[in-house]
Amino acid sequence: MKYGFVKVAAAVPSVKVADCKFNAQEIEKQIVIADGKGVQIVVFPELSLTGYSCADLFAQSLLLEQAEFALMQVMNNTRQLDIISIVGMPVTAGPVLMNCAVVFQKGKILGVVPKTYLPNYKEFYEQRWFASASTLPDNATVRLCGQLVPLTANILFDTSDTCFGVEICEDVWAPIPPSSGLALKGAEIIFNLSADTENISKHAYLRSLLAQQSARCLAGYVFASSGFGESTTDVVFAGNGLIYENGNLLAASERFSFEEQLVVSEIDVERLRGERLVNTTFAASVRANASGQPLRVSAELVASRELTLSRSVDPHPFVPSGSRQLDERCEEIFSIQVAGLAKRLVHTGCKNVVVGISGGLDSTLALLVCVKTFDKLGLPRKGITGITMPGFGTTDRTYNNALSLMASLQVTAKEISIKDACIQHFQDIGQDMSVHDVTYENGQARERTQVLMDYANKIGALVIGTGDLSELALGWATYNGDHMSMYGVNASIPKTLVRYLVGWVAQTGVDTLSRNTLLDIIDTPISPELIPADENGNIRQKTEDLVGPYELHDFFLYHFLRFGARPAKIYYLAEIAFRNTYDSTTIKKWLTIFFRRFFSQQFKRSCLPDGPKVGSVSLSPRGDWRMPSDASAALWLKECEELQG
Repeated sequence: MKYGFVKVAAAVPSVKVADCKFNAQEIEKQIVIADGKGVQIVVFPELSLTGYSCADLFAQSLLLEQAEFALMQVMNNTRQLDIISIVGMPVTAGPVLMNCAVVFQKGKILGVVPKTYLPNYKEFYEQRWFASASTLPDNATVRLCGQLVPLTANILFDTSDTCFGVEICEDVWAPIPPSSGLALKGAEIIFNLSADTENISKHAYLRSLLAQQSARCLAGYVFASSGFGESTTDVVFAGNGLIYENGNLLAASERFSFEEQLVVSEIDVERLRGERLVNTTFAASVRANASGQPLRVSAELVASRELTLSRSVDPHPFVPSGSRQLDERCEEIFSIQVAGLAKRLVHTGCKNVVVGISGGLDSTLALLVCVKTFDKLGLPRKGITGITMPGFGTTDRTYNNALSLMASLQVTAKEISIKDACIQHFQDIGQDMSVHDVTYENGQARERTQVLMDYANKIGALVIGTGDLSELALGWATYNGDHMSMYGVNASIPKTLVRYLVGWVAQTGVDTLSRNTLLDIIDTPISPELIPADENGNIRQKTEDLVGPYELHDFFLYHFLRFGARPAKIYYLAEIAFRNTYDSTTIKKWLTIFFRRFFSQQFKRSCLPDGPKVGSVSLSPRGDWRMPSDASAALWLKECEELQG
């Protein structure tokens, strides 16, 4: 298994009702294609060897005999392949007939899983032909294709790379699906053989159901449902092949296709394990449902070639795709920020806030949050004091944008230059003004924070922090300078999302003059402006030239914190996500810097001001991230060094 990925497939073959030989040939063809694509486990629809809609033909001994012969044919013709296959067929077990999934590999049947919940309502009449898995005794077996094999729904298939379980169609529609129990007993991937019929709105419900089940189980979920060729006497089968991972859809088939389909993707089992490790509710559920241990069957999982991902890797994981989703996400995030600040103002009885306005993205977003909060609380905007504090690196562009934005938003605007105060301070400590070192930069940042804090005391206000999540991760803040505030509204907003939030407000929530200013702020290079401008008056100190592209760092941060991914895996994913943007050497360089800075700058995060959590990743020392300030980065940096960049 490479980086924790298991390649799986949901197959939707062509089918002819009651023609077992034809169905076997189609299944065999799909298995060969899947194996050629490097698929390790493939699942087929319910009763795929006979067709689901055979109805009373299931009572015909000839059909049952031919189904077994067909299974034997498929196993014999694929016994040289490493792939694990799961097909559906009717299986006779003593005096009863069962709707089963047969799991086999290299000509050997690993286990037979009977369906537990048999629908017997509306268009379904399965209890007319089949018996439920619940009627079986413990440790039941069945002889199939000359092999004596386990026959139970309480079975897990163990490989060196993952553990998987199987359920059939209606099982997942039950209030407590068998897959819930299988996941708590160790299954990381669930395969569902289905014959799902179509009607209006059912497909959307099905997708929601599978997404929720995979999320509840913290598992992968692979769903293969009958398609074209099944009987349309009373219903239609659309051929749904769906692959989910912890609530996220990875791949889907084309509905109502007249051709066979093979839906392939990779499930990140390593990520799922990481989710389960940190989710204490999942662990508690495992303990609470410890009875009824499953039968465990060992299997071999072999990757036939070097891993090539077919699933997409989003280069901007914090930013939702699609304009509608982005609008909805921005509105939700902005509302969380507003609600957090509103509570703090109501609790303190404070009706004034102070914000340092630089003309950059972060301070702009903080100001917009303040404006919206005051509007919702019915407070006059004049209670918001925006202070612009020109220094040695302030450019005309950011200065004018700061003044213009405060004027158009009708907040109280103040200008307090920090130049004279910093010159006096540098003289006091013996700092050479021509030496633009860390003392030169941090002295200005701390002077600005002192101005904000003292002015807030003067007017009885709260200082609203502007720093974002990306800066906190990299430690790109002056300790006890812009690092400090009385409430940090941007503390869990990554830099890549800040830009979109400001853009969203520009398009949806402000007047034309403010919109034009906001759009120019979005286009301004990111900079703390602590170094004098160049000879043309343009920003000389560009943050991304110094610490690296924020889109890379946000990508690193997301996979490191959200899923506990190691440097090698993050590097592998980043190469895919940014293949047209950055070369391997560049990615390795900034990944190394990310880990070096992330570990060395924890001391700043250990004493963060309060601020609202808005997403799944947060660095609050009181909430999501507790880390010693003196933890060693050696393991992570060593792996970075070993990367082939």
